[in-house]
This record gives sequence, C-alpha cells and structure tokens, in this order.
Amino acid sequence: TIQTPMSPEDEAVLTNEAVRIPLLDGDDRTSTSTTDSTASPADETTILNAYDRLLQQRSSVHMGYPYNLMYDHSELYSFMKYSINNLGDPFVASNYGVHSRQFECAVIDFFANLWNISESEYWGYVTTSGTEGNLHGILMAREHLPDGILYTSQESHYSIFKAAKYYRMECKSIPTLSMGEINYQLLAEEIHRNREKPVILNVNIGTTVKGAVDNLDRILDILKELNIPREQFYIHCDGALFALMMPFLDKDDAESPTISFQTKPIDSIAVSGHKMLGCPMPCGVALCRKHHVDNVEEHIDYLNSVDTTIMGSRNGQAALYMWYSLRKKGLTGIKNDVLHCMDTAKYLRDQLTLKGFACRLNDLSSTVVLERPVEDAFVKRWQLACEEDIAHVVVMPNVTPSKIDVFVKDMCDMARRSGRTQPLHKASPLAQLANPNWGNVE
Repeated sequence: TIQTPMSPEDEAVLTNEAVRIPLLDGDDRTSTSTTDSTASPADETTILNAYDRLLQQRSSVHMGYPYNLMYDHSELYSFMKYSINNLGDPFVASNYGVHSRQFECAVIDFFANLWNISESEYWGYVTTSGTEGNLHGILMAREHLPDGILYTSQESHYSIFKAAKYYRMECKSIPTLSMGEINYQLLAEEIHRNREKPVILNVNIGTTVKGAVDNLDRILDILKELNIPREQFYIHCDGALFALMMPFLDKDDAESPTISFQTKPIDSIAVSGHKMLGCPMPCGVALCRKHHVDNVEEHIDYLNSVDTTIMGSRNGQAALYMWYSLRKKGLTGIKNDVLHCMDTAKYLRDQLTLKGFACRLNDLSSTVVLERPVEDAFVKRWQLACEEDIAHVVVMPNVTPSKIDVFVKDMCDMARRSGRTQPLHKASPLAQLANPNWGNVE
C-alpha cells in the first residue's frame, strides 16, 4: 500500500538539527524549530516514531534501486542483542566465540553449488556489499597478476573503477554497445594492443543502469583467438543483482548464459545479498578459487585466525540473515521471486509503451530504462536512479502490477502538466538504444 507523505510536523522532527546529539547536559540546540529557540527538543521516542513513519512512506514508493523490501526477519530479532562478529577468515575459527561462522559457511556453500565450484576448490565470505566483493575480487587479480591491465566496460559499476584507483592498476574503460554490453570488437583491439601485459577482465552480470549482461563466452573466444594463455588472464564477474537471478530463469524466455566455475575459467565473483534476497543491512558474497586466497593469507596472532578478507571485524548478523532468507525461500521461493520480477518488468514496459513513453528492457534484466522525468519532484517521490537523460526502474519482488499502475498514472499526469503527452521517439535519448535485445517502443 502506498503511504501518504509525512506531515510538516513529522518532517521537522527529523531535520539534522533536530536529531543532533547534545554535547552537554542541558544543551538545547536540538530544537525542532529554526525560529523559536525556546521550543523544547523532541525526545527520542518522538523522533524514532516519526522516522518509522518516514521509512514506511518512502518504502511504499521505492522503484529506482535494486532492493527487495519484502521480507520478514522477525524470528531473528532476539539475536540483535548479541555482538556477533565473524572477524578473520570464515573457515578458520578465532578466539572470539560470539560469531555466526557456521551460518556464513552455509551461505558460501549455497552459492558455490549454485555456480558449480567444488568444496575443495572454493573460498568465500559474506561481505558488507557488492562493492566489497568487487574490491576483493580485483585485489585477488592484482595479487595474481601484478602487471596486469584491468579491462572493463564504461558502464561498469563505479566500484570497479574504485578498485583500480585503490590498487593503482592500469585500467582500460571499454565503450559499450547500445544496450550496455561491452563492445567486444573494441575489447579485442585493446587487448591485442597491450598483449605484452597480462589480462584482468571484469565481466558484468547486469550493469548498474541498463541491466546489461556481458557475454562471457564471446570474451573467452577473444582470449582464445588472441592466444592468451590461461596463466596470463584473470576473470572477475561483477554479479551485482543478476548473478543470483540468472540461474533461475526459464531457458525458453532468454538464452541465459551459464555461470559455472566448473566449465568456464572464472576466477572470482561478487554478488549482493540485500538486493534480491532482501535484508535490513547491506551485504553480499565474494567467492573465488581457493588458490588465489592461499597465496595472500597471513596468520594474525591477535585473532588466532588468518587475514584473507577486506574487513577485519565483519557483521555476523548479515551472515545469519542471509542464511535465514535462503533457508526460508529455498530454490523454489527464489525462482518464484525471479520470475515475478521478470514478468512484472515486462508488464511495466508494456504499460509505458501503451501510454506512448519510450522505454527499453533487456531480455536478461528486470531493469526498465526510460526517459528521465522532467520533474525532479517525480524523481524524488519514486526514488528513481538517473544518469544524464535516462532513468530506470528496477522491478523487485515487492513491486507489484498495482504499484506499477500508480507509477504509470503519475507518469501520465506529469506528462500532461509538462504539455508532453506523447513523447517524440526520434528525439528521445532512448532512440539510440535500439537493439534486438531490447523491448519495442512502437
């Protein structure tokens, strides 16, 4: 149910000044009014109640970012009273006993089975986010091939470029095809131009804005054609949202590439946990071939464990919440969620097209790309992610056809207010995205 906006009184309780922490007893600078310095500051209960109403309202109209907001972890609330810390390596117990390593290892094992890598070959851990997983994967690549050049598409997540900056790696940003995939011809030319150096490849399994999936098989063909030996390349997959969704697609709907460590020379992969599964805290999974970690691990006496992760102290609650979600949903539940997202994304595309709005939907995505709305208030109301002249809606399990109907009606109302009831497709920034993999705007 879409909630009504908050009242000005509630909003006043949540300003930066209103929630400020007093430095001294009697400090009255937490007044909720900027004009009446004598007003009494709101107490914590009032502030938190207003904050709860704010989150309810904003969660009800959330469409632009890939977060599944439909979950129930109430059975785990009692564990929040414990300081659960999985410090150190998930497979090497430390002296700290309040941990959730057994749950973390179960989560890693689930993803290892999903992506076809045997227990003796894999290593992984529960991260704080997909970004941390990318930082870990690119670090393993950097340690394995110190002189390697990182190749990634220009539409890759910013964390890939952040990793290159952190690790002072040479990075080649490769232009993309219209639908967001890496330009394979330009990639081949760039690798050939620098073939004296090892190759580190980031392969996107769903780009941030358009949801495009780089074709790993085509990339492997390029490496084969250029005679790049296995010991001279490293492949990291940024699984983001879609690496968890792809294994559950109906093969009849799209020719879904297979994520398999067993049949393909993938070295590492990162995926977000809070996106598709849904979780109250950001989390994710990093998975790689074990020999990469064996080469960098270092024993830490203070922990009585080994240092293999990006972070030292690690959120044991996240591992518990991911385990709970996977156990409760099971393979059938995840598949149902995935198919709901794919079908509902097509419904959104069709409804926008019916009303004359230009939009695109990649076959391997639940991300619908549309023109950037002309009203900033509309963008903020629906919390849309925008990039230059385009925006997108990411359809997640909590997005229903009825919510889409409200969204499309709001789009139509906005178009009438702006005097543009029928967008001109030729002038649309989406006109350049025409490709068989995308939806039809006609």
